[in-house]
Amino acid sequence: MKTGNPAFGTPEGAWALLVGAQLARRYRLPYRASGALTNAKLPDAQAAYETMWSVWPAVLAHSNLIMQAVGWLDGGLTASFEKFIIDAENLAMFARFLDGFVVDEDALALAMIAEVGPGGHHFGTTHTQARFRNEHYQSRLADRRPFDAWAEGGGLDAAQRAHLIWKRMLAEYEPPPLDEGIRDALGDYVARRCRDLAEVKLYE
Repeated sequence: MKTGNPAFGTPEGAWALLVGAQLARRYRLPYRASGALTNAKLPDAQAAYETMWSVWPAVLAHSNLIMQAVGWLDGGLTASFEKFIIDAENLAMFARFLDGFVVDEDALALAMIAEVGPGGHHFGTTHTQARFRNEHYQSRLADRRPFDAWAEGGGLDAAQRAHLIWKRMLAEYEPPPLDEGIRDALGDYVARRCRDLAEVKLYE
């Protein structure tokens, strides 16, 4: 009401999303939600908490489709490669969360706990060695090193690390093979449509 701009990533927006999902379930309809919405102008702390207030309710609502889930800034007026990487990381963590975890005799490892006993540690046990690589989400973005190692490595924040990731991904990208005839036909089509649309006066 202050500016006329929509506010994203708010508790009230989360309520609306969850109510919509309940209505969709009541009427047995598929439900589409929006995610990663924010009014932030940069991939900063505001972008992070507003995005969480948008995506988390969409996940809790068991939305059938979550659109606008990566790269959104400034109420959708800006796309950010850095935010894209950060949001993709966040979505991968949600996917991991939704996988759930197994509680069975092997997972509980009570015999191994008894074998190690009080005062011991579990780092070298066969149970730990067999599981530690897959039991925890392995982030390609988060920096979990000690402070000194992080500082010596340049002291980069999440947005700076995301910048390096998308630059590397773009540099390493290899387009899939495409038949030359199809490539030429697509090029001709685009050129023809550009010529046609050049004459269109949309706002007269």
